[in-house]
Amino acid sequence: MALRKSSKRKIRNLRLRHKKTKGEPVFLTQVLGSGLVFLYPGYYYMSMRKLKILVVFANHGGCSYYRQLSPMKMMEEVMPDKVEVRYNDNPLEVDPDKNYAPPEDKLTDMNWADIVFVANILKYGGPYTARVIGIAKKLGKFVHFDTDDLLTDLYEEHHLYETYRDNKLDEITKFCYFNADLVTVTQVKFAKRIQPLVGKCLAVARNVIDYSLPAWNHPRTKAKFTRIGYAAGIHHRGDVKVFNAVPHLVNQKVGRENVQWNFYGHPPPDPNKDKNSWEARVWPEYMQQLLRGFKGHKNYNIHYALPPNDYGRYYAGMDVAIAPLQMNNFNDSKSDIKVAECSRYKIPLVASNVGCYDETIINGETGYLIDHDAPRSEWVKILSKLCKDKKHRIELGQNLHDRTKDLFDGRKQSKLRYDLYVQAIRDTGHKLDDSPVLL
Repeated sequence: MALRKSSKRKIRNLRLRHKKTKGEPVFLTQVLGSGLVFLYPGYYYMSMRKLKILVVFANHGGCSYYRQLSPMKMMEEVMPDKVEVRYNDNPLEVDPDKNYAPPEDKLTDMNWADIVFVANILKYGGPYTARVIGIAKKLGKFVHFDTDDLLTDLYEEHHLYETYRDNKLDEITKFCYFNADLVTVTQVKFAKRIQPLVGKCLAVARNVIDYSLPAWNHPRTKAKFTRIGYAAGIHHRGDVKVFNAVPHLVNQKVGRENVQWNFYGHPPPDPNKDKNSWEARVWPEYMQQLLRGFKGHKNYNIHYALPPNDYGRYYAGMDVAIAPLQMNNFNDSKSDIKVAECSRYKIPLVASNVGCYDETIINGETGYLIDHDAPRSEWVKILSKLCKDKKHRIELGQNLHDRTKDLFDGRKQSKLRYDLYVQAIRDTGHKLDDSPVLL
């Protein structure tokens, strides 16, 4: 597909990463302040018929929530005249108990859709995920595959490493990359790493949040001490090693009575869960790492994990948020979703300089970045400073909010996401069933 002459002109504030030859994917990237950027400028319009999108979600966890359920819900609210959305976690209508699935021409939602939107490995497993994409392509649908993690490059400490290796889920993920009409990821470094694996269009689409939900509108609580919060699941057990003994050293520097540590993400009690599950095995090790040095004075709280639609409640009780990460390709491909969460509640973030945090965090202005190989004393110095200087904390949080308040707002990003679909449909030469794509 040759680019038009008008497509080759330079665009202000747009970083192109495009080397188009026959057989190579289109690479779409993004710049700060927009959330999405397209390969070349131009305004394209769909026909009057609504674009019908089937969202095939894996679960109600964070990935599906931030990448599928919430963005599509907001898009439909903002653009009811342009899109219609359905949600289905089992579009092949498989009945596992009866080992039955309807014929392809009887799949109600699959046949209804223009776009089949799949994210990560679905709950029915890797082969099921590949089959959804294969059948969607067979039915002539435009396939959108999204992922927020570099699942083709899991590190050994990750709890899913053995599962992906043993079930060849990394190969299935590559199948999805190659066969989808559009692949979206969370940031540019991630896109560059998978570019050789993508068959057609590749774009960066930021995580977005529905800031109108009650979870993101809790009144901030107050305390006489500084509350430092770490919201993360136990799959970060390797990352917390970066933070070993830091709370203890901060306690010594500012006084235990002047700081409180809050660790969010404890798996809720579940009597039906296997006591030998990976969560049950990993949690004690994870907490041992976090709680080193707290002997004699318990100035910390451990909080149960909340569902994604209530996750924002954590931040109403924080003064400072932290995000320690070890350096590896997987972590370096992660999104800056914590920035979106902190920004809403005007909380400064102190994070390892890994991934794309450097796009939104400016040292001393919107938060702090700490090199992944920096000594623990850097964490201690910065966190101690923030504990002692309330005015500085408030200023950092306000600056972060002002800089990013529109960047992660799903309603404000809806038009960009819609335009991405139109652009990608055009670039792939895809046609809708009953009307021309473009006027």
